Amino acid sequence: MTKLVIQIPCYNEEETILTTLNAIPQKINGFDEIEILVINDGSTDNSAKVARDWGAAVIDIKTNKGLANAFKTGIKEALIRGADVIVNTDADNQYCADDIEKITKPILEKESDMVVGARDIINIKDFSLTKKIFQKIGSAVLRLLSSTEVEDAPSGFRAFSREAALKINVFDNYTYTMETLVQAGAKGLRVKSVPIRTNPETRKSKLVKNIFGYIFKSGKTTIRMFIVYKPFRFFITIALILFLIGLFPVCRFLYYYLNGFGRGHIQSLIVASIFLISAVQIGIIAIIGDLLSINRRLLEDIQLRLKKAELEQK
Repeated sequence: MTKLVIQIPCYNEEETILTTLNAIPQKINGFDEIEILVINDGSTDNSAKVARDWGAAVIDIKTNKGLANAFKTGIKEALIRGADVIVNTDADNQYCADDIEKITKPILEKESDMVVGARDIINIKDFSLTKKIFQKIGSAVLRLLSSTEVEDAPSGFRAFSREAALKINVFDNYTYTMETLVQAGAKGLRVKSVPIRTNPETRKSKLVKNIFGYIFKSGKTTIRMFIVYKPFRFFITIALILFLIGLFPVCRFLYYYLNGFGRGHIQSLIVASIFLISAVQIGIIAIIGDLLSINRRLLEDIQLRLKKAELEQK
């Protein structure tokens, strides 16, 4: 028996949640059981009632705590309910539900651990030119930082294998999309992009109220996760940049000194010493960070074993 749990984070989606639920296929190739799980993130309207009346299982979060927390709550509950594959989609019916089969297929065929639905960003009429440009740039940066081939990094239409869901941790309170990609790359999970379709916009995004605010918050989360999971690479890069900057004044001083004009350029050595000492200090931080990351991996291995043990008892 193969079970699929489709989780839908929901906050005040009374007008769209029914459309989203009705669009979900009743049968999907490869699955013997499909369960719909709505994560009611402190909605103040009738979203939860509409979902329950439809027949979906609803997990209530008393107060609104944000998308990342709702996603994390849904993943935990889906694992408890015995999901073999978990799909996350939005409550505003942005993504075409018929494509659930497309994003779960690589997992069923053991080709991928995590699949991200890639929207045709350029041709989405509801997106402004500014948003399209930043979406493309952001995805390119994420590919570089996470070492994954993801075409649409902010996409929330995703599928996870049970093992991937167990390994992923969400620390941020704002969004999970960037964070989970960096983690997936660092943990060696196989990530795949699959082209998916979108539906016409039903409302303005509640997460992206201001494109620049979204970029700042997402960027902060991405850098934070990069430091956590790849500290040596992050700090050694900074150390090398400072070392190269410090090397330039040294070369400048040597040039003048060898040509008999070193007396008036001693300040170059002072500037160089500042950068070179900083480079050494940050290099030491890189080594310490790498040692801490080894300890973190050991702790995550223990955490994974505990999660599996807890789920076996339920």
